[in-house]
Amino acid sequence: MFWVLLLLPAWVLAGTACARLCLTAVRTAATDTAGADAGGGRALTLYEAAFLSGGPGRVADLALVTMACRRQLLLAHTGWATVVDPRGRDEMERSVLGAIGPGGQSRIAPVRASAATADAVRGLAEHLVGAGLALPDGGRDSVAAAVRRVRLAALAVCALGAAAVALPVPMGTPRHLIALWFALPLLLTLGCLAVARMEIHPYARWASPAGQRLLCALPRQSGGADGERTFLTSVALRGVHAIGEPDLRAAFAHRERHAGRYGS
Repeated sequence: MFWVLLLLPAWVLAGTACARLCLTAVRTAATDTAGADAGGGRALTLYEAAFLSGGPGRVADLALVTMACRRQLLLAHTGWATVVDPRGRDEMERSVLGAIGPGGQSRIAPVRASAATADAVRGLAEHLVGAGLALPDGGRDSVAAAVRRVRLAALAVCALGAAAVALPVPMGTPRHLIALWFALPLLLTLGCLAVARMEIHPYARWASPAGQRLLCALPRQSGGADGERTFLTSVALRGVHAIGEPDLRAAFAHRERHAGRYGS
């Protein structure tokens, strides 16, 4: 009966993960009304859109790309940032310049990491959370994080079930019956994932439902804007993957290879 000792944690993992997903979805829906009231009739700034789409790192990326487009920074394909114009137009750009330092040159990866944790980004996050447009706690309690936990629980149930079936069992105990017992918590997790997919997909990590609605409206609002504004909107929503210029894209590709050293 050793397999029963594996069945118990399988149920605990599945039940806990599914319950947490349900509670997170209910809590997110409860904050949606406040966010809709606060966000109604307003348009997101590009920095706000970048945060809601990709968090602090996306805001830092947008600032770097914006400064490169305006010839304030030179972003080399080797992964280095060089200051051309040391006058920042806003608090975020001044954070980037401060991260580069008085030498006027630095690798992009540490600049991005430092800018993403600057006071300007923290203030932006607090403002969006207070307005009900962003999720609190850096997305740790978001629906996306809860869905990932349910997926991990499903994998754990499969692993525990496989181990239980592989263990020696008493004579007369059919192995398919053991597999059926483990199929129950697996069905619970898969059913919970299916419902979440139908009801609350896409799973946003940073934006609340009200913030997601404003993000969906942003491309339409910038449809008649100039080319630079349209390009920066794409970067805010999709990240550096929206960059088409080969040299600039190479600079950020180099940054991504070093992201593990300096943090995301």
